[in-house]
Amino acid sequence: MPANKNALIRYKTIDNCLRNPYRRWTVEDLVEACADALCQFEGIRRGVSLRTIQGDLQMMRSDKLGYNAPIEVYEHKYYRYSDPNYSIMNLPLSQGDIETMTEAVNLLRQFEDFDHFSEMADVVSRLQDNLTVAQGGRKIVDFERNSDLKGLRFLNPLYNHIARRQTIKVKYKSFTSRQPHNYIVYPHLLKEYRNRWFLFCTSKRGKLYNFALDRIESIAEMPGAPYKDNPDFDPEAYFDDIIGVTRWGNPVKITFWASKEQAGYIATKPIHPSQRIVTDKAEDGSMIFSVIVQPNWEFFSLMLGFGPGVRILAPGVVVREMKRKLKKAIEQYSAPLADFGFNDAEDPGDLLHG
Repeated sequence: MPANKNALIRYKTIDNCLRNPYRRWTVEDLVEACADALCQFEGIRRGVSLRTIQGDLQMMRSDKLGYNAPIEVYEHKYYRYSDPNYSIMNLPLSQGDIETMTEAVNLLRQFEDFDHFSEMADVVSRLQDNLTVAQGGRKIVDFERNSDLKGLRFLNPLYNHIARRQTIKVKYKSFTSRQPHNYIVYPHLLKEYRNRWFLFCTSKRGKLYNFALDRIESIAEMPGAPYKDNPDFDPEAYFDDIIGVTRWGNPVKITFWASKEQAGYIATKPIHPSQRIVTDKAEDGSMIFSVIVQPNWEFFSLMLGFGPGVRILAPGVVVREMKRKLKKAIEQYSAPLADFGFNDAEDPGDLLHG
């Protein structure tokens, strides 16, 4: 990129001049054109020196900025492009440029559910189409996203209610409730965790709620109802000592062992910012880690996901809860298939593929 905006204006002006086949351009003509452009766009009236434009021509000819412009002098005083189709604005993207822009476009796609980004949708789509062509139709980056997730239609309205500090009524049905309930709440924050969105809000009595958007049935503004902040809810600190979105008790130091197969994965992708290596000297390649978190539902879900590759060592209360969950899982696998709607003589694998 040019060193500053004025240089970019000069380069673009010279480019426009040299692409014009209906006029012959001397270096003095280019000086005048650049001076006019700087006056028009930046209000600079002191003009441009001949030496500056000569330096610009040399810079455009070189590969320092990636231009390599085919500028030639003919009849000993006129300048033009030897390739009439050349322009510094038509430079091909490098593979690095393509990969970087593709990641940026895919990142912008994650916000398409918000109306605030709707004006960018057409630009993003055109960028994505051009990048697809530039990379030969190959997909380079694939972001995890569940477009079928229920509740995404509430993202934009809730965003606006939070931004405008509006009290709302939420009709919500939790997984444990038989019937939905109405809540008058003050919305504070939208939070994403593992492709699910959650609304953090406070009731009139000051209770902080965490509503999963896929369990919300409707929302409605409450005109005239004053909005109230929750001084005890600080989004910058609320999630510091938890994994996920659920708070459960106080944070404790949890120590756990990881097998060789899981240790490298956990070491390179920590399960929480507080994660530390306790020991990595075992001959079998296993490691011991510690984290300081609240042992909430998301924590145990994550630990169970590692299967036999992880064992919690301390504290005892967390170890006992993990044992209880594992025991329950073993009991389920020990129960006859008929308890789960299968005939003992049937092969569940065949049913899954049938």
